[in-house]
Amino acid sequence: MPLLLFLLWKIFSKTDKGVANQYDIHEIDYAIVVTAYQETHTLAAVVDSILNSNYSKYLVYIVADNCDISELKFNDPRVFVLKPPSTLASNTRSHQYAINNFRREHEYITIIDSDNLLHPEYINQLNKVINNGFIAVQGQRKAKNLDTVLSRLDAIRDIYYHFYDGRILFDLGSSATLSGSGMAFRTDLYKEFLAEYNVSGAGFDKVLQYFLLRKDLRIAVSEDAIVYDEKTSKADQLIKQRSRWINTWFKYFKYGFSLVGLGIKNFSINQLLFGITLLRPPLFIFIILSGLFMIINIWVSITYFFMFFVAFTLFILSFLIALYNSKADKIFYHSLLNIPRFMVLQLVSLVQSRNANQRSVATKHYHSEIIDKPNGKEKR
Repeated sequence: MPLLLFLLWKIFSKTDKGVANQYDIHEIDYAIVVTAYQETHTLAAVVDSILNSNYSKYLVYIVADNCDISELKFNDPRVFVLKPPSTLASNTRSHQYAINNFRREHEYITIIDSDNLLHPEYINQLNKVINNGFIAVQGQRKAKNLDTVLSRLDAIRDIYYHFYDGRILFDLGSSATLSGSGMAFRTDLYKEFLAEYNVSGAGFDKVLQYFLLRKDLRIAVSEDAIVYDEKTSKADQLIKQRSRWINTWFKYFKYGFSLVGLGIKNFSINQLLFGITLLRPPLFIFIILSGLFMIINIWVSITYFFMFFVAFTLFILSFLIALYNSKADKIFYHSLLNIPRFMVLQLVSLVQSRNANQRSVATKHYHSEIIDKPNGKEKR
């Protein structure tokens, strides 16, 4: 599937890049919503990166859910720390709490995690896409830390998905998948979503993208609206995070059937391609089952064995294509040899996924860095 999408992209790409810079200048008013749960030690860094933005028309709302805010002191009048009176334990409820406490009406809302760092040009790059006619945008999440093999493999996964489920899908006339943060929406549209859906646990972005695609709205992708995201660097951290993600796939993959049906009914390439993408299981499940079937076919059918072997070869090629087109550093290629270990940990996550949301609602964060503003270059 990824290689087929790549070939279609090369032949039929409907990229909007040719007109991306041809827009009427309009300085959009943003609400930057930062959600934190139980942890506050990374908030100083994320606020610092926001205040270093080459943009001025915004307010920052930090929703400190179940947090000790006694040490959270920000002198900038654009930053507001909000402490819910009771534990919300939900991204969408935190977003709603921020909206209920807006100091003014904002045209757009952008959602940031407490472990993220913003590139100084993040908001300006969102503006380019929004002024080009899009009302929902997913930025690019890059790795904030590459300190361990696991964090590098996690970053490779992001590169793969951003390339195929973001850049290619969007350029083919469909929508980019949402990543949970580093994304922006017209405020009235997001309010409509919150009024219609009460999402508990992980996976609000899965429901949100279904809400948008059901209306046949396109989610744009911005390669240059960069958010630095903490990659999982510890095994227990990875298992807990992935168990929640796997749980959300089983919970929401049914939306794919609905969108495929709507795509056929409406002759919408946006809904059809996106629906097919939602039906695809997590990569490690695909790889393990395919490997198992390939081995079984040694005794069942040598023809099918070679078919699986060729499919595996093409899949590996598709991974290398994503890394090459994303100009990935050589360190990522060396880390590919550790994929089997990564998959074993995800198998453990699969076993624990049934009750993932009951055990934990947040991932522990271990990195707190600051981005320097000069020339828009990061110091990590």
